[in-house]
Amino acid sequence: MPTIAIYNPVCGDQTAKTFFEGHVLPLFANSPTPLSSIWSTERIGHAGELVLNELEKSTDALTVILGSGDGTLHEIINHLSSAELRGARIGASPSKIHLVLVPCGTANALYASLFPPTDADGSSVAYKLRSVMSYLGGVDSHLVPLTLAITTLSPPPTAKAPPKGKPIHCSPVASSVVVSTSLHASILRDSESLRATIPGIERFKVAAKQNSTKWYNSHVKLLPVASLGVVQLYDPDTSSFISHPDADKDEPWPVVDLHGPFAYFLSTVNVDRLEPAFRITPLAKAVPSGATCDLVIVRPFLDPTVSMDTPETREVFAGKLWATLQGAYQDGTHINLRYNAKGEVTTEETEYSSVVEYVRCGGWEWIPDDIDDDAHLVCLDGNITAIEKGGRAVCVAATPESNAGFVVYT
Repeated sequence: MPTIAIYNPVCGDQTAKTFFEGHVLPLFANSPTPLSSIWSTERIGHAGELVLNELEKSTDALTVILGSGDGTLHEIINHLSSAELRGARIGASPSKIHLVLVPCGTANALYASLFPPTDADGSSVAYKLRSVMSYLGGVDSHLVPLTLAITTLSPPPTAKAPPKGKPIHCSPVASSVVVSTSLHASILRDSESLRATIPGIERFKVAAKQNSTKWYNSHVKLLPVASLGVVQLYDPDTSSFISHPDADKDEPWPVVDLHGPFAYFLSTVNVDRLEPAFRITPLAKAVPSGATCDLVIVRPFLDPTVSMDTPETREVFAGKLWATLQGAYQDGTHINLRYNAKGEVTTEETEYSSVVEYVRCGGWEWIPDDIDDDAHLVCLDGNITAIEKGGRAVCVAATPESNAGFVVYT
């Protein structure tokens, strides 16, 4: 099995080259598992090209020592998927990639979820080498397959077919961490303009405050978990998932409809956090369930004191939303928050709704209102795109076959 090393020198704080030369490559210099090649990426998409070139040389599974953030892995996954759709030959069978992750990005959500850090070890060399040491230990039982969230941005039903030979703009995109709309997508869009002045994760908090009073008008359809035939909703009274009470029980494949506006709509696979301390979908790892999406949803009109959409109401609700999301920094306590009769956010049991709708489903559809431009934004592992007016985003969780896909040393 060939083993290559790829690092992105400009991701995160731009120390990947130094870290590889000082800590990663020396381990392989004295290892019975040599590196067949070492690459530094030179442009966006380069990592995917390198992996594809290596796969075309052999029918064996490939091991990639990857020094980057989640974005570079996203590029690799989608470059290979695109190559297969184009009919490019990748070995003699569906490709299988063994990933050895070295966290060099800004947030490193996948790595932090696979190796939850403590305050003491989160920035240590030993912590950053845990996937490498697992690989060098040769224990294949530590390989974890990645579920992919496959998102298709569909054009309006009345859209004309593209001219012959022109690309179709609804090719599916695979994500291994997060697909989101609403506040999170707006944060990721605006945080890019802050990258030069605030290179660390603090820029996400600045962008969040810039967008905190926005509401997003859309209609959502939640699709059942394939293995269960139902959509699940977290119940704070029992601290467990239950069948969603709004599902149509008379339907053989009960879909749940949610109507906006939405303040927050975020979906994860493989991860329970987006930053080392920001545990946004806390049960994704604690209560695993295979090919599913874990969703965190906040809808302002579930607040018993919200009856109209006004600037004043949005300003007041922004404080509640911000306080709620702070619970993600407190080991995921936000999923247990409720409203009381005064609309205050509390940890006490009340007869009123949970602030957060924490959903587990097989997939979902996001159908934004045409007049709401911000509701058309979609974040795919940090990459921002937009739904066409009249279109929708459809996201489905999928786990590749055993002889294909991506597996990570943990």
